[in-house]
Amino acid sequence: MWASMLLGSRHQGTWPGQCELCRAWSAGLVCQACVDAHARPRPRCLRCGLGTGQALAQCGQCLQDPPPCWRTVCALDYTFPWDRLIGHFKFQRRTELATPLAALLAAALPADLAPAGSAGPPVVVPVPLSESRLAARGFNQAWELARRVARLRGLPAAPRALVRVLDTEAQAGLARAQRQRNLRNAFAPARGAALAGRDVALVDDVMTTGSTAREATAALLRGGARSVQLWVLARTPANP
Repeated sequence: MWASMLLGSRHQGTWPGQCELCRAWSAGLVCQACVDAHARPRPRCLRCGLGTGQALAQCGQCLQDPPPCWRTVCALDYTFPWDRLIGHFKFQRRTELATPLAALLAAALPADLAPAGSAGPPVVVPVPLSESRLAARGFNQAWELARRVARLRGLPAAPRALVRVLDTEAQAGLARAQRQRNLRNAFAPARGAALAGRDVALVDDVMTTGSTAREATAALLRGGARSVQLWVLARTPANP
């Protein structure tokens, strides 16, 4: 099913074009050969999403400093060739790339989307941008992914359940401790978000140190969410 989403007809046209990664002729924006070559599943820590030698309930870092989410799902490592494609999506306003990228994330999700004891499916919530960054970029890349994943998996979505109340410095280039300080109290649950008792799937495009995810998750839990899991398109690998 997900392969057909990736290889489906291009937007507003049926003529084939070139794959965005290898430039081979393809009916979709990303060809199946590139998906098979560069998006193979790998073992990960189930708590933080870092790639590991084998699937682990918690890696050593999570045992020492457990994140507030109960699970993290990552589709890709943030390495070649996906880092370039995600950069085009975010910074060159290539919003049509959200469709194949969201399909990759949807394909990585397990069958059991909700935690044990859940009364229903999780509500999908994007990591929000500040108003100034949203105005400059013109779209929130997390929401472009989240709404497509929600549609593919038949889940409810709440695009404004979480708000960014502080316009912080961009995270790129900051060390881990700087990222944590930069984002402290940056997020808040929106008024009337009706999160009480809900299980939430928080969606973002890239996860590096996890600072954004921690702060956003903490805000959702303060808003009454029963649990929060992270669905992240790409995870920056740990330093060797």
